Amino acid sequence: MSVTIYHNPDCGTSRNTLAMIRGAGIELQVILYLETPPSRDRLLELIERADLKVRDAIRVKDTPYFELGLDNEALSNEELIEAMLANPILINRPFVETEHGVRLCRPSEVVLDILPEALGIPFTKEDGGVVIDADGQRV
Repeated sequence: MSVTIYHNPDCGTSRNTLAMIRGAGIELQVILYLETPPSRDRLLELIERADLKVRDAIRVKDTPYFELGLDNEALSNEELIEAMLANPILINRPFVETEHGVRLCRPSEVVLDILPEALGIPFTKEDGGVVIDADGQRV
């Protein structure tokens, strides 16, 4: 199985998602998107395949979102994409791609929607929140 995560190691949600995938014994491609941002076409493909609007794929917290005026609803999708490519910290994370689809995994357990292979394996988030209990049931 081919799995790719667009990962930020400073993000707890991204770390939890990565740990859940690895905990299922699945090898994956980890793209540190702040160092190696996706191309315009790839970013648009991820957003489209995740069934998101461009604005839904933008991270607001701890980014220059407001300083760049990205809260202006009159901005086009193209202008928003340009801002995300120029400032990759604006790309919300983590995007995960599997053979079952693409999701923006916020919260981290959303990854289970496209990675049924991870179901049944107990997993607890860094903050102690149980995602899959000791009986292998999704909480």
